[in-house]
Amino acid sequence: MASLSSIPLLTTGVTKEQIILSELPKERGWLSEHIHQYKGFWYATQVVQGLLALEQQHFKPKPNTVLLASFPKSGTTWLKALLFAIKNRGEIDFNTHPLLSSNPHELVPFLEAYAFNHPTNPTPNTCLMHSHLAYNSLSELADCKIVYVFRDPKDVLTSCWHFIQKLRSKELPFISLPEAFDQFTKGYSPFGPFWDHVMGYYKASLEFPKKVCFLKYEELKKDPIFNAKKLAEFLEQPFSLEEENEGIVERITELCSFEKLSNLEVNKEGSHTGFFTPTVSNNIFFRQGKVGDSKNHLSEEMIEVLDEITKKKIGF
Repeated sequence: MASLSSIPLLTTGVTKEQIILSELPKERGWLSEHIHQYKGFWYATQVVQGLLALEQQHFKPKPNTVLLASFPKSGTTWLKALLFAIKNRGEIDFNTHPLLSSNPHELVPFLEAYAFNHPTNPTPNTCLMHSHLAYNSLSELADCKIVYVFRDPKDVLTSCWHFIQKLRSKELPFISLPEAFDQFTKGYSPFGPFWDHVMGYYKASLEFPKKVCFLKYEELKKDPIFNAKKLAEFLEQPFSLEEENEGIVERITELCSFEKLSNLEVNKEGSHTGFFTPTVSNNIFFRQGKVGDSKNHLSEEMIEVLDEITKKKIGF
């Protein structure tokens, strides 16, 4: 496949991005008509366009930037809140905290969406941002600290499927859970293959432990205070003894908890600008936030298949 810079604009009205998209393998999308295979991973049309903008305009984050990376529905909303609260804790009053009046997705920009909407200047003016892109794309773009959150693929698939039912355009054909399962296991899901996505960041965390922090959603749920401290250490903003004595760690984890965020008025009734749709209701980001809910939705055969692939591909 030709690179973006090497393609001449020969046809009036046809952009370089459109030429590249037309050459990419494609499959049925979940929130878009198609997903396209680019650099080994499957991305929606808008995501590819955002990624191409980042590559073309030489995305350059600020030196102290932290980038949260995740596969969709792996705890992204929770980690956005937690990272925002930890990183900005010295500047913000808990009584007027932005998380009390804004959805985490409004406070921490989605990199691919921002680049898609600002193709000539795709770098958000912030030191904290988020991406669903695979590591092989981000590592080429960003020399900054990366926090990656991994979640059990059974719960990821279940949460993804419920999420797309609420968000997808009614003009797109319905996708059943068995259909989504089939695409997910074959790797033809948005941002998939899931297991390759996970392993890219996991291997990077072993090779570059000061650059990439690999977290497990289930461990975060089990001990949020320990993991909040771990994140602060990784960000080189460790909690002081005074902060610990004042209960700052506990206040941050309570503020960012599923129970607290999901019951805020802004997250029950509010909305914000979307990527695949003009607006997104904030409440769709708060379904259950539980570990193991997939057993209530997936068949025993589906669970066995996913567990077997996970054991074979990543071993944990």
